[in-house]
Amino acid sequence: MDLADMIEQAKMALRLFLNNRFSEAKERMKPLSESSMYHSLGYGTILYLQAVMTFDMTDIEVAIQAMKKSINVCSKFRRKYSMLQSLSKVASKIDYNNLSEEETHAELCYAECLLLRALLTFIQDENLISFVKGGLKIRECYKIYKECNKMLQNRDFTMDQEKVHFESGVKMGIGGFNLMISLLPSKILKLLEFVGFSGNKRHGLRNLKDGSDNLNSLRGPLCSIVLIAYHTVVCYVLGLADGDIDLADQLLQPCLKDYPKGALFLFFAGRIEEVRGNINEAVVKFEESIDSQQEWRQFHHLCFWELMWCHCFRGDWLMAMKYAEKLCKESRWSKATYSYQKAAFLMMCDDQTEETKAHIKYLFGEVPRMKQRIAGKSLPIEKFAVHKVKRILDHQTDLVLPALELVYVWNGFSIIGKKDGLLDPVLAIVEKTVTNITENKGAYKFYHDDYSLAILLKGVCLKWKGRLMQAEQCFKEVLENEKRLKLDTYLVPYATVEMAMLSLQMDNTKDCKKYLDCAKKNYKGYLLESRLHFRIHAIRLQLSSAGVSEGSEGGITPQEEDSTGGFNIDGVMNHSGNDRQNNVETDLPSAVESVKL
Repeated sequence: MDLADMIEQAKMALRLFLNNRFSEAKERMKPLSESSMYHSLGYGTILYLQAVMTFDMTDIEVAIQAMKKSINVCSKFRRKYSMLQSLSKVASKIDYNNLSEEETHAELCYAECLLLRALLTFIQDENLISFVKGGLKIRECYKIYKECNKMLQNRDFTMDQEKVHFESGVKMGIGGFNLMISLLPSKILKLLEFVGFSGNKRHGLRNLKDGSDNLNSLRGPLCSIVLIAYHTVVCYVLGLADGDIDLADQLLQPCLKDYPKGALFLFFAGRIEEVRGNINEAVVKFEESIDSQQEWRQFHHLCFWELMWCHCFRGDWLMAMKYAEKLCKESRWSKATYSYQKAAFLMMCDDQTEETKAHIKYLFGEVPRMKQRIAGKSLPIEKFAVHKVKRILDHQTDLVLPALELVYVWNGFSIIGKKDGLLDPVLAIVEKTVTNITENKGAYKFYHDDYSLAILLKGVCLKWKGRLMQAEQCFKEVLENEKRLKLDTYLVPYATVEMAMLSLQMDNTKDCKKYLDCAKKNYKGYLLESRLHFRIHAIRLQLSSAGVSEGSEGGITPQEEDSTGGFNIDGVMNHSGNDRQNNVETDLPSAVESVKL
């Protein structure tokens, strides 16, 4: 089978996969997976996706063995150099025209296999050694992508029939690397600085967009998927909810035309409606995605997660609880988080019976037992849940607005705030709670903690209502309570960053930088610290893109941005940009958690 046949077979398998025919796609790739690089890559990729979605150790081991074979198969097609040739290759400029077309694609396939193998390494074992091994594999992968980028710029492709597929693969690799790395606060980068990574968001987005322009190329649809996921999910989980939803919709429409029943694309259609605040339309799309296939129920879990939040945004606590319950029963991902969410949603219901209260207590009691560890550390969101449960069990006190607190830490107000029909009921609940706390101060064992949480949520609601001065007063009240807080100390740094975002909204960049510096330097060791530092990093990027230089505080100017991180026009990765950025305190599992959820 020649290169053109390999690629055509891989495209057919990809079409099957995106049309929910997962087993057919896998079976099409399997027979030649030990002799064809594209069959091997396709087969290993499907097993990889299955492993990360089920999180079953058996599936993970099967995927690892498949990726090892894929790496060996791709290696057979790569150009072999003797030691003398390798030395001369380093000493002189490489003539990429000496490579056959098959050898250029082998480099690309090898890099992709190596990356998937590295990601599996991260979840295989719960120790730091796995991260070191994975990091070394990713470094090699990055170096190969850099070489592939040089090939793209310097090779004469006149005689190459499959350039479009090679080009989209290079664009996907470079774009994905730059985008992923650019999102990480510098503390995480310091843990990986021996790998030599740095990233440029604009460069990454530009490459992915270029790669997605040709959906007939093998990796064109994959570039679209990465971009859509970034704008509709990643920006809302890790950033400031500033994704380009119109662009995501524009990219999605051709995919929906080609794959009208594709579960993944229907999910993204629902997600676009959700972030626009069109909750009813979002629910319909998520349910269509669920109904579109029954083979991989793991895709259902993505929809269950979003449906849970959709009903939560509407204040339908029982329906939100039911989807959290589905996740807890079916998904291998964070059962501690799902159980805490179930209890939190139930607590929001009015007129609770004694039976309901007993069930809530039982659910909270299960949370610490379900906590898991990745790379030897607990997930931040699970630490948060356990902390809250500890307060209930140790001090026999109820939580205040636990579901809305979860909405806040998951950045859900950026969705609720777009529609008065969603925001006004939430504001009414929060104001009623604030009144109840102040009028019954003696009934609250942690009065200042509870009041500060409620007033922070009120400030967020007022901010989205456009009542900025009132919102500012709420956030300042939280800051004034700093020394009175006993358990929920995370409220103060979060309120500080809210003040920074408020200042940015009012074009007061001086105060914005002041509050960011305060949040970075004055607070450590609080709950969900890494999550907040992703937001701080996103605000700094927004400041730099707006033309505000932060000088010695760690920002970069727009003139510097294209040359301080990412692949520049010559395909060379510079490492000076993010190394200068803020010494942000965070923990590595947050990155794993973000990718996972």
